[in-house]
This record gives sequence, structure tokens and C-alpha cells, in this order.
Amino acid sequence: MHSTFRLLIATLALLCAAGANAIDTSRDDVSAFIDEMVEQHGFDRTELVVLLGEAEVQEGILEAMRRPAERTKPWHEYRDIFIQPKRVKAGVAFWAEHADAIERISADTGVPAEILVGIIGVETYYGRITGKHRVLDALVTLGFDYPPRANFFRKELGQFLQLAREEDIDPRTALGSYAGAMGAPQFIPSSYRAYADDGDGDGRKDLFNNWDDVLASVAEYFRRHRWKPGAPVVTSASLADDASLALPAENKLADPIDISALREQGLKFDAAALAGDSARVIVFEGDAGRELHVGFHNFYVITRYNRSTMYAMAVWQLGNEIAAARHASEVAATP
Repeated sequence: MHSTFRLLIATLALLCAAGANAIDTSRDDVSAFIDEMVEQHGFDRTELVVLLGEAEVQEGILEAMRRPAERTKPWHEYRDIFIQPKRVKAGVAFWAEHADAIERISADTGVPAEILVGIIGVETYYGRITGKHRVLDALVTLGFDYPPRANFFRKELGQFLQLAREEDIDPRTALGSYAGAMGAPQFIPSSYRAYADDGDGDGRKDLFNNWDDVLASVAEYFRRHRWKPGAPVVTSASLADDASLALPAENKLADPIDISALREQGLKFDAAALAGDSARVIVFEGDAGRELHVGFHNFYVITRYNRSTMYAMAVWQLGNEIAAARHASEVAATP
């Protein structure tokens, strides 16, 4: 009897501890959100109250958002995270497995196959690393208990609920990153709704399990951000001895420079870009010292996926490493 009583007390304690993390749906901000979803988007109030009541505020997510940014890695360290033989090998295998879809989607959209493969490789290691947080928990936690960006994440929560209804996604089980990014391409809910594409024509846009949809959606994202088929992406550069160009202290994506002006100021580079096109000067700290690059319009488009020049370069280089390895394996297999 005594042990049974202790077990009952322990069970009640666990239940109370679990309930302490649940969002309070009677809070003013939560109630206002529920009102908005009911009035503007036709959600059932009772069902929504129940669903949000099942969401748990995750302290680990808040800690991740509050954590001071880690030391910015120099390019050579950042590159080593992604440009690894094992990731290149995995990319070759992924390309071989999905070759028909990759080549069809690339031909239809003008987005190179190596960019599609590079994005998926950098984002989630070809679907291996997609996040372990419930998207509902992440967006509720950040939308109501993270004041610095609560408005943004509350809107994303609304987008997620609409997305779940539209695409028949179970909002209770969908997993993603601690910031609510989902699936192999790591789209946040608003991007999912705006750019996801039905790659196989089955009537659904499934970025969790359907690779045709994933690849088509990445291509659509680039197409809608004005990717220029056949145009250059990035090229190495150097300074002439008499160059007047002042190199940027940090890589900025705003204020592109006309490529003719760059050449006139002594930046030397080789690329099939037309006079009048714009570019950004990219400066990285490489293994052997300073690296100079010129990023053209298409390089900027990659940064619309993630606003980092190192990210864009990693996507570009990984995709090209995979393409080269794939070509080499095909040549080796030729009798």
C-alpha cells in the first residue's frame, strides 16, 4: 500500500511537471491569436484551443535563441563542415537515385542540377538532419514566449496551421528545427506555402517524404527569386598591382557594383558576365590566406535561401564537387 501511494504521488508530480510547460490558452496574446485564426481563417475555436493547449513551451528552444552567437568561423573552417568526401559521396549517390527528377526539374526551371543537389546537401545532408523538435512546440514557444521576435513567429504559427490544413499535415507530429523550419529543404511555414511545388503531380506538396516535391520546390524558390539560367554564379578574382578598389571590411549583400567599374578599379576576374551586370566583391579567409571572389546575380540569389556569403559559397562548391565526382565515376564506368 505504501509503495502504491508513493507511485501515485510520483505520477502526479510528473503530470504536474509536464503541464507546467503547456501554453496557457487563456493568456491575452494567445486568445487574440485564436480569435484571429477563427475570424480570418475559419478555424474551429474549440479544436484550436485543444491543439494549442497540447503545445509545450520548450526552454531549450528559448536557450538556443538567447545563446550568444558563436565565434564567426573563417571561411576555411566553415567550408570544412560541408565540403567533405563523405558528403560529396552521399551527394553522388543522391543524384544517382533521383537523376530523372533532378534533370527534368533542372531543364524545366533553368536551375542547375548541382545547385539543387548542393542546397539539399548543405541544408539537411540529403534528409539525414531535418530537426527533432515538434514544429508546433517551436512556433508556440517562440511566438508567445520570445519577445524579440514574437510577432514573426506568431505569424509563422498561423502559416503553419493553414499549411497543415491545406496539405493534410498532422500539426501534432510534424518535426523540424528549433526555429520551425521543415523537411529536407528546411522551409519555414510561410516559404512552404509560398514556394512549395507539386513535383510529381499527385496533388500534394510534401516536403517531408517526397523527393520530387522537395527538388521542384527548391527550384521554384530559386526561379521566383529570379535565377538567371546560364548566367555565371561566382568566380575567383585578384587585384592588379595598381588597383584602386577598396576591399570591403565585411561581405555585404546590399549595394552591388557594376562589373565594368570593378574591372576599372583593378579587380581581375574571368567570367562571361555582360557589361552592365552587377556583382559583389567577396573576401574570405582561406587556408592559404585571403581569397577574393566576385559573386554575380545568381550568387546573390543563393543568399536569398540563407543570407550568408559563406553559405552560398558552400552550396556552390559542394554542388560542383558532387558534379565532378559524378562525372568521374561515369567516366570510370565507361568501357
